[in-house]
Amino acid sequence: MIRAALSALALSVAFAAPLAAQAPVPPDEVVTEPPIPQQGEPAPERRTMVGSWEFSNADREKTCTVTFRNDASKVGKRIEFDPACAALFPFVRDIIGWQQAENDFLRLLDGQGHSVLEFSEVENGMFEAPRAGEGILFIQNASSLGPAPKTAEQIAGEWSIVRRTGRAICTLTLTSTAAGDDFAVRVQQPCDAVVTRFAPATWQMDRGEIVLRSAAGQSWRFEEAEDARWHRIPETANPMLMVRK
Repeated sequence: MIRAALSALALSVAFAAPLAAQAPVPPDEVVTEPPIPQQGEPAPERRTMVGSWEFSNADREKTCTVTFRNDASKVGKRIEFDPACAALFPFVRDIIGWQQAENDFLRLLDGQGHSVLEFSEVENGMFEAPRAGEGILFIQNASSLGPAPKTAEQIAGEWSIVRRTGRAICTLTLTSTAAGDDFAVRVQQPCDAVVTRFAPATWQMDRGEIVLRSAAGQSWRFEEAEDARWHRIPETANPMLMVRK
């Protein structure tokens, strides 16, 4: 019996020794339980539209104000356009409500709940929508916008072409008389040869810039600067300005 007990003890020690001799598992190989998933963060709040925004075409020569209200309308929530909007964009007379769809589209609705315009947000605080006959229309946060570009009505009148030295070389009258898609230009004499060779015949506003065009199809572009002068762009070796008389 004693011999059998000793044999059993020897066997148990023999099997246990290799297990005790094994190296411990390195820390980077330790298998850990996967972390318990945390509850999802709350979804960000949808942008509030309540307040006044600028409503415009792509060039912003037609602008007015639209105000989104939080109270209910016949369809969606109430919306108001200032009187200038109906004159510039007659179709807004049909719009009586607004809503934001689940896909974040901003929908402007008629009395039957149909979309007159459906805007998507293309930049922070800027929405755009296509409209047949109007191109792309925009709704933008008015507080983040600079002044609207000058209109043709604001630009019409007498202007001097001036060298950077301050010397006036010609006087032009930008008229309100239609000449095709542009307006007519009158060149007053005397006028420097550099202007008469170009021979400006028409003008228009394009993306906030004054564009003079010759009968031959050439063009000069002038960009408004901070000093209320309009600088010809791109600038040449002999810079030229337009200054209102």
